[in-house]
Amino acid sequence: MNPLISAASVIAAGLAVGLASIGPGVGQGTAAGQAVEGIARQPEAEDKIRDFTPTIFSSVGLT
Repeated sequence: MNPLISAASVIAAGLAVGLASIGPGVGQGTAAGQAVEGIARQPEAEDKIRDFTPTIFSSVGLT
């Protein structure tokens, strides 16, 4: 195989994985921010929000 094509394939794969990891990172950050905001607005709902937060993170990570 041509070394130029091989090198371009490796670089493209690295860029694809790197760029694909940005979306879940932004999603988890948004979910955590909204959870903290919800706790700040309604402190009495803290237990419900904390119980549901791992479910949010696992669903974001799987999509």
